[in-house]
Amino acid sequence: MLGVYASDVVARPSQGWVRVAQVTPRRIRDHVPRALTAALTGQAVVLTGLLIVAAATASTDADGRSRRALTVTCPAGTRLLSPWPGPYYAWPILGGLTVGTVVCAVLLRRITARSRSDDQRRTGIRAAIGAWGVMVSAPLFAVSLTMGVVVLSLSCAGGMKDAALWGLALTALTSALTACHCLCVLLLPQVYVKARP
Repeated sequence: MLGVYASDVVARPSQGWVRVAQVTPRRIRDHVPRALTAALTGQAVVLTGLLIVAAATASTDADGRSRRALTVTCPAGTRLLSPWPGPYYAWPILGGLTVGTVVCAVLLRRITARSRSDDQRRTGIRAAIGAWGVMVSAPLFAVSLTMGVVVLSLSCAGGMKDAALWGLALTALTSALTACHCLCVLLLPQVYVKARP
């Protein structure tokens, strides 16, 4: 995100030409990739939901560290499964997601307000959305994969285990593909602007 901001600050329009402003107002929503933004917003909601569930079910691990494991009681006895993305891991992830979202919003506002062509604005905005997408989808992949591994090691969950595994596996796959796509958007935003009609 800081790299996109730095490139926006460094890239200044040349002073040799007389620039003419358009009369239409510049709005962020006119330039953002709607489908990607909606998908990333949905993934941010899923990430927040998974972290809330993980924090609510977390317990102390075998080394006595607070809220880093999942305690499961089965007929065979009680098992302690870790690592579990409890509050110890959730707070830094949620903090980073919040700060990244605010920085992305400020960056989108800055890019929209600057005097540039529409293609330059779309390129900058796509790069910012790509950076935010990596900040959303990479932690979602890590959290869903970690929770999936713990759920996979459960021995007495029954049908709920299968449903949870399918949901977490689908979430991990989707977030991994989204992270790769967002990385491409971040590194090559011009390609996606030219592909847009």
